[in-house]
Amino acid sequence: MSESKEKTPKKPLSLSGSGRLELKKTLDAGQVRQSFSHGRSKTVQVEVKRSRSAQPNPAEARAAAAKPSIELRGRRTSEETEAPTVIPEDDSHLTGQERQVRMRVVEEAKKRSEEEAKRKAEEDARRSIEEKERAKEEAKRKAEEDARRLAEEEARAELEAEAEARRKEKEAEARARGEEPQPEPVEDATPADGAEAALEVFPGETHEEATARRRRDKERPEGEDSIADLAEEMGGRVKRKAALPKAPTTRRTPDDRRRGKLTISRALEGEGEQERQRSLASLRRQREREKQRLREQMASQPARKVIREVVVPETITVQELANRMAERGGEVVKTLMKLGVMVTINQTIDADTAELVVEEFGHKLRRVSDSDVEIGMRGDPDDDSNLEPRAPVVTVMGHVDHGKTSLLDALRASDVVAQEAGGITQHIGAYQVHLASGQSITFIDTPGHAAFTEMRARGANVTDIVVLVVAADDGIMEQTVEAINHAKAAQVPIIVAINKMDKPEANPDRVKQELLSHDLVVEEMGGEIIAIPVSAKTREGLPDLEEAIQLQAEILELKANALRAAEGVVVEARLEQGRGSVATVLVQRGTLRMGDVFVTGNEWGRVRALINDRGERVEEAGPSIPVEVTGLQGTPHAGDDFVVVEDETKAREISEFRSEAKRQSDMARSGRGSLEQMLSKIKEGEIKELSVVVKSDVQGSQEAIVQALNKVGTDEARVRVLHAGVGGVNESDITLARASDAIVIAFNVRANAQARDAARRDGVDIRYYSIIYNVVDEMKAALSGLLDPEQAEKFLGYAAIREVFNITKVGKVAGCMITDGVVKRGCKVRLLRDDVVVHDGNLKTLRRFKDEVKEVKSGYECGMAFENYNDIQVGDVIECYEIEEKQREL
Repeated sequence: MSESKEKTPKKPLSLSGSGRLELKKTLDAGQVRQSFSHGRSKTVQVEVKRSRSAQPNPAEARAAAAKPSIELRGRRTSEETEAPTVIPEDDSHLTGQERQVRMRVVEEAKKRSEEEAKRKAEEDARRSIEEKERAKEEAKRKAEEDARRLAEEEARAELEAEAEARRKEKEAEARARGEEPQPEPVEDATPADGAEAALEVFPGETHEEATARRRRDKERPEGEDSIADLAEEMGGRVKRKAALPKAPTTRRTPDDRRRGKLTISRALEGEGEQERQRSLASLRRQREREKQRLREQMASQPARKVIREVVVPETITVQELANRMAERGGEVVKTLMKLGVMVTINQTIDADTAELVVEEFGHKLRRVSDSDVEIGMRGDPDDDSNLEPRAPVVTVMGHVDHGKTSLLDALRASDVVAQEAGGITQHIGAYQVHLASGQSITFIDTPGHAAFTEMRARGANVTDIVVLVVAADDGIMEQTVEAINHAKAAQVPIIVAINKMDKPEANPDRVKQELLSHDLVVEEMGGEIIAIPVSAKTREGLPDLEEAIQLQAEILELKANALRAAEGVVVEARLEQGRGSVATVLVQRGTLRMGDVFVTGNEWGRVRALINDRGERVEEAGPSIPVEVTGLQGTPHAGDDFVVVEDETKAREISEFRSEAKRQSDMARSGRGSLEQMLSKIKEGEIKELSVVVKSDVQGSQEAIVQALNKVGTDEARVRVLHAGVGGVNESDITLARASDAIVIAFNVRANAQARDAARRDGVDIRYYSIIYNVVDEMKAALSGLLDPEQAEKFLGYAAIREVFNITKVGKVAGCMITDGVVKRGCKVRLLRDDVVVHDGNLKTLRRFKDEVKEVKSGYECGMAFENYNDIQVGDVIECYEIEEKQREL
């Protein structure tokens, strides 16, 4: 058996595949240069491991493909994934099932190859982005490092220049003193000949710690930084954890260290490379010493007083005053105690006391009051270049049933815009009529004179023109006279519309004749009043009336600036359910827009909606345009002003100030005694004429009183009768008197309940008389205050100047002898020099034996000084006199 085995030939050893046996490298070795921070780099050895791959024999691959393949489901190894799949080209010998398996394997191989390629592409893109970001960060870091190094070099050069300048200055001073300049020791130099250098102690460091630090610096090996070189800029101590390695340097001798700084000559000679530079910590310590020296110099100089402008209102607390002056509250209290005012820091003082305190501390004072919130509310006056023509504002007035309402309806029906729109929806108390000529007229829907006067009573003179309606068949009636008086009191032009000309009994000449008795002279009779016959029923004369209104507007030259914040007046106001307070506003100048913050009377608000006279919402309204405004915080009164302000804070402040002022005036107002108040105003010169409203029981008494009052007075002062009528005093009379600041004279009549309540509320005085002479006497007494008093000069005496004394803080004082009459303190004086008057003024002081006296009689000596005059000489004569005023009587 063994022999048979030995005789059996052995199979020769062969290799599959290419037939060559070789060992390939699976590792690739190389070198890579690695970069670190602060510009350092390092070369390292790297190895790259590659996966082993084998190419099968083509014959074996065909044999393997011929075998039935089994689909393996699971994880593939790296060799299976990377090895390519060899598929024979001829598949005719395969069955259908094998062919399907083959196709599925091919598709899976393709998908794997595609996914692998995609993954590699994404990996390459990610690696490229990371490399770019790394390069950007490296470039940024290098730029910051270069900038920091450049800044350190500049700081070091600046400090070296300062040190060189100080060294040269010291050498110059030494040469000036005749001494030999000593070289300045370097701060970090090693002491020569074994001498011990001065111990440097950092702030916050004890002497023992400084000694230990110095000993450690001496024992440290070469190449390590000293602790002193690593000190903080503000002098803090550094806890050293590890020695910082330094590049090996050449050992320097003490002589080399004492040579000083690098110069141009030494750099050219090549010696600069061996010089040692000062550390940054040393430069910081030097800079800190300079700062400390400057602080000590500033501390040694006395502090300069800061003068502030202190705003002081009418009342202010002591603490608030101290805060505005930037002073201590205790010092302010001490100052007030010195002035005799015993207060605490929380008490309130008035503006005069605060002014004394502010002057005592040396500050400047600026006094303000509560009313300053209204300063600048209405803006600057308009520039003439910005003024543009505006529509006139017209009020129609007249007697009841004389056709005012019909005339208004007829004028409103002539509106061109209304005809195009198919009608007008009138919602507010004012509307605008657009004429065929392109011009416009604004009508205020207040036919009664009561509402007209209500607005004027609040200072709102809105109306430009008054159209007085008089019926041609009735003529001048009682309320017509009242309307004439109201229009005259407002001092506005009057256009007379003689209505009802369609009636057969119409007599316009009679109306023109009756107008003469009320000082209204029409143009046909040589006057200036325009009288136009019209008929509201047949529309006769309406174009002439509109033309007359436009002509009067051109004469008045009505203009306004639309390029500014809006200002106007409230025509009427009401409270509606669901809308709140609604006000009809007539814009007088500027443009009112949505969202504007405004103040009207004691109320304020923000414009939420603007509605015109046709019920349409608009975005803005210009001059002479009436609109309905919503968004008020409260309901104002007719005639209140309407002003747009910059913000809600300003509006709220103005509203609060006005509400408080109204409350104070209501508390101080008394229902009676307004005649006495008027007499005081007359004496103060506030009233130039006395306005009255006369009501009597019969027409004869009324005419007699009016004639008697017209005769009372002179060219300087007179009585102005605003209105005279027959009957009791009604509410309309009180409204007119309040608007014109007049008094009501009731002769044998009384006021009704409404009139008494209105007079008590508005402070209008009603004077009741039953004898006409009492009326005339009281009016004469009232007018006497309007006459300028007579002034008469009364001589007092003479004084001769015997000596002139110059007293500090007083000036020149004349030592006088009274030669004639008497001299009184506070009298008028004239200084006579050679019988010529050289000064006329007031006597400042009158003393006798250093005591202020009231008068000095003839034969006594005294001292006198003049106000704002010091040019007195010995030998001058002083003439003393006083002025007496005598009240003139009518």
